[in-house]
Amino acid sequence: MRIAKKTSSSSSCSFSAPRAFSRLSMLLAGAGLAAAALGAWAAEPAPKDTTASNPLGGKSAPAAAKATPGQPRQITWEELVPKDWDPAKEFKGMDLSALDDGDPRANELLMKMQEVSNNAPTNPAMNGTEVKIPGFIVPLEEAKGEITEFLLVPYFGACIHTPPPPANQILHVVAQKGAKFRAMDTVWVTGKLQTLRNDSMMGVSGYHVSATSVTKYSGGSK
Repeated sequence: MRIAKKTSSSSSCSFSAPRAFSRLSMLLAGAGLAAAALGAWAAEPAPKDTTASNPLGGKSAPAAAKATPGQPRQITWEELVPKDWDPAKEFKGMDLSALDDGDPRANELLMKMQEVSNNAPTNPAMNGTEVKIPGFIVPLEEAKGEITEFLLVPYFGACIHTPPPPANQILHVVAQKGAKFRAMDTVWVTGKLQTLRNDSMMGVSGYHVSATSVTKYSGGSK
């Protein structure tokens, strides 16, 4: 059953022209959260303690663990982004405070920022890698009370309370076995990572994961 629906409420990741300035601010805030999320890990995630500099909550933990032969490689979100990609390059020096809600320039800028975000480049070196990565669930589809398809995002509220992060910071996950989780639950996802774009009602993802395992996140590399 498809559970992600297009709405005109703030819970949707799609945007329209009205109130462009406020939505520009939200999009910028989302981009800032995504940038802060790069490489961030938590010892004991607690969504209520989530901040821009600590997207999974709790205390910071070491970066990705070294791969064990025959085992999936634990990765950070930073590894999904090409090192030479700068999403803010085209917008540096712009003064958003000078734009009113009805200013056509605000709408144009909003559309441009969404285009850059939706077309964020992936890291080709990650294609085909068996990985393990933590993140927050944005449900897309469920069957018999279990989530079978979802987006995995690096910070709390993405695609629900805030605009989506760039496409290279969203994973489209299809679980081999349904999992009993809710929206924004924190999980470990294990499976084969592919650089494959997917457009959904909740955001554009640059990666696909065929998940062999979706388990509760309990900190560290457990």
